[in-house]
Amino acid sequence: MLAMAAARLGLRCQVFSSDPDSPAFDVVQNATCAEYADVEALELFANDCDVITYEFENIPAGTAMVLAARKPVLPNLSILQTTQDRLAEKDFVTKLGIGTAAYADVGSAAELRTAMTKIGLPAVIKTRRFGYDGKGQAIVREGDDPQQVWDDLSTRSAILEAFVPFEREISVIAARGADGHVECFDVTENQHRDHILKFSTAPADVSEAVAAQARAIAEKIASALDYVGVFAVELFVVPGENGPTLLVNETAPRVHNSGHWTLDGASVSQFEQHIRAIAGWPLGKPLRHGQVTMTNLIGDDVLDYAKWLTVPGTTVHLYGKGAPRPGRKMGHVTEVTPPAAK
Repeated sequence: MLAMAAARLGLRCQVFSSDPDSPAFDVVQNATCAEYADVEALELFANDCDVITYEFENIPAGTAMVLAARKPVLPNLSILQTTQDRLAEKDFVTKLGIGTAAYADVGSAAELRTAMTKIGLPAVIKTRRFGYDGKGQAIVREGDDPQQVWDDLSTRSAILEAFVPFEREISVIAARGADGHVECFDVTENQHRDHILKFSTAPADVSEAVAAQARAIAEKIASALDYVGVFAVELFVVPGENGPTLLVNETAPRVHNSGHWTLDGASVSQFEQHIRAIAGWPLGKPLRHGQVTMTNLIGDDVLDYAKWLTVPGTTVHLYGKGAPRPGRKMGHVTEVTPPAAK
């Protein structure tokens, strides 16, 4: 999607991936299939690029270092290192004075037992690195054996987070240019199924005050990171006597699934916005085309793609990933309802 957005702007992309079946290879002329530890392949790849970006934050830091020694890598390596580690990310956000769920560093079953007492239960334990779509995490409840929980997680480092009684989950997709200018898309409301994003709706059903606060949080984080490109901030809306408050759940240094609605539902997509940012071009002012819902086609959902093709206002995106399997995002559908004529 990034490569396709770049092509519309007259820019050429090449893709580096360790997966020989990467769907991105289908939409570019030049591609490199090699392991992320293959220094020679990385150097040859970098020599053919003017600027390098990534669409997946679990790129090894060593890979980014090799590339950054040769060409600009945006977002930069320090951002990747912060956002790859859930503890570093939480510490960074907290130091900015932005709220998060209570959390504790955990490195053993004994430390987990202590953290459970400190944080309270239920709570969520997550690996500090390489977790997404519910992978590498579990809910810890009263009566659970800390040793068993720790053994099941199979990690050396984790973070325990307090369970948040939120009323809804929202996200902000924002872009920041090298000049510091930030543009945010409309705040999006997200619903998950089995820890995987299923629906995103824009705009979110929140007040303008809450939406403005969410955008301000995203801008504050982006400025503190000196970020260049598109990123996402996932937040919990927590009800309270004095009105709802916002807690940051996670950040993502990349285009984000909850922003896929922008492909068809806004005047500029998150993908084009990212390309503009890393190319040093002016950012677009995103204008939403109406009420937008994005539905992920997960696993066998993709087999029913045809039913969407004749629905007015609907666009189908199939990723070309091959055989569906449970939990795998195979495509998505966007439904745009234009505002009623006055």
